[in-house]
Amino acid sequence: MSFDTLGLRTELLRAVTSAGYTRPTPIQAQAIPMVLEGRDILAGSQTGTGKTASFALPMLQRLADRGKRGHLPRALILTPTRELAAQVEESFRVYGKHLPIRSTVIFGGVGMNPQLTALRRGVDVVVATPGRLLDHAGRKTIDLSRVETLVLDEADRMLDMGFIHDIKRVLALLPKQRQNLMFSATYSREIRKLADGLLQNPAQIEVARRNATVKTISQKVYPVAKTRKRELLSSLIQEGQWRQVLVFTRTKHGANKLTRQLNSDGVSAVAIHGNKSQTARTRALADFKAGQVRTLIATDIAARGLDIERLPHVVNFELPSVPEDYVHRIGRTGRAGESGMALSLVSRDEGKLLNGIQRLLKKEIEVEEIPEYQREIAQSPRPRQRSAPSNPGRRRNVGRRAR
Repeated sequence: MSFDTLGLRTELLRAVTSAGYTRPTPIQAQAIPMVLEGRDILAGSQTGTGKTASFALPMLQRLADRGKRGHLPRALILTPTRELAAQVEESFRVYGKHLPIRSTVIFGGVGMNPQLTALRRGVDVVVATPGRLLDHAGRKTIDLSRVETLVLDEADRMLDMGFIHDIKRVLALLPKQRQNLMFSATYSREIRKLADGLLQNPAQIEVARRNATVKTISQKVYPVAKTRKRELLSSLIQEGQWRQVLVFTRTKHGANKLTRQLNSDGVSAVAIHGNKSQTARTRALADFKAGQVRTLIATDIAARGLDIERLPHVVNFELPSVPEDYVHRIGRTGRAGESGMALSLVSRDEGKLLNGIQRLLKKEIEVEEIPEYQREIAQSPRPRQRSAPSNPGRRRNVGRRAR
């Protein structure tokens, strides 16, 4: 299948081609025609599957087909984080560059004046985080009464971050008659409840098993003492000659500390988390994408929505407390058909967390032991797997040259 078969306008096809895409991903192939028909959608899609284009392209077409209708926003996309909001809005700019459609992004952590200027000038598409959007609504600097299409992007994360009340406040500002699109990487009782109250006879799309990780990601666990995690990580990066790696820590303090340690090891690193200013976060991400910094160290919330093309490695320096966050973390690699490797440095006290992740995935993760990092944990059981390895003979000690 090609994009030509999905009923998209010539201007959009030109933009897609110039962006380097030739064939739609499964979620794009299923969602684009349904959005064009005006249907509500509940889509379960893992990160890295081309989700943004699946709603941006048909929304741009519907807006263009209806022509200009004043200066009020006609499409609203809600996202959980600033980074995701910025990247979604950038996608609207890229795909809509041959159409007379204006978009802007609204989030906190930056001044309001540029956002006010864009809103006064008139926009068709607003991509926003809930808090700052409600700030504008309270100041009456935005009017959402003409919104025709609402998108809840990464709805599961918005609920996890406690945005449910903000979402309900936003919904109260929108017209009753509108198209609703809801995207979630994982499903829960809360997600189903929200969908039931929001969507009208939705088309349900699921392109990967719930809570599954994409097949292009190779996963591995390295048992290691907590005190030697940084040493092992530094060794893997340097001896494996990794050019780009995203590392997850549980806390902001941990991210800052690991950044200092890796830089002292000669591994260029920068941290990105909620205590950083938006300017600092944007600069850190730009330097990482440009290859000026080798290692980006992030907390879960800050990394949500990061779209880094062809990211080869993701490392869980510490396992997440919530198993679903493991899926979101490693979904930063293996995107859009590219291969990727997700490694987890697991200490003795993280055994239960690993078991929870494996129960969620319904699969065991390969364990690789590196002898020089086993001495401190020789008297401790290695992280337990749910069942015996499916093919023990395939384990190899390749830690020194992990790609």
